[in-house]
Amino acid sequence: MKPRYEYGTEVRLTRNVRNDGTYPGEEVGTLLVRRGEVGAIYDVGSYLQDQIIYRVFFLEAGKTVGCREEELIRADDPWVPNKFEFREKVYAARTLAMGGEVIAEQGDIGEIEKIVKDETSVSYHVRFHGRVFLMPEAVLTEEPPAEENAESSAH
Repeated sequence: MKPRYEYGTEVRLTRNVRNDGTYPGEEVGTLLVRRGEVGAIYDVGSYLQDQIIYRVFFLEAGKTVGCREEELIRADDPWVPNKFEFREKVYAARTLAMGGEVIAEQGDIGEIEKIVKDETSVSYHVRFHGRVFLMPEAVLTEEPPAEENAESSAH
């Protein structure tokens, strides 16, 4: 096993890192470092003799965490940030239809089931009304959209 990254290499985290019980002072499940943050490698080790583990210091988060090789890319590699996270509640920014069938009205609440990224865009598997659909980020919002037909203030 040869490490892909050297000491001092700046890397970007490609997945959220939550406490699995090995990070002192934080509850299990607590988000430690959010995907997209950049850190520097300052130690390389192994786990169960078959996984390379990097100890990475993330300046913005102020934390040092262990990361598997597949969770890291070089900091200068292409990166498309995502707006939403797994299990996050989202709203339909407008009425959404597929094949003429309305699947979500503007303002309906959905839940992120999966994040789908490629080199240029982010889409999500979103559950609306018990069904899961692949949606581009642009059709979702983190807050209920303002009513399109809202009354303007009296003159």
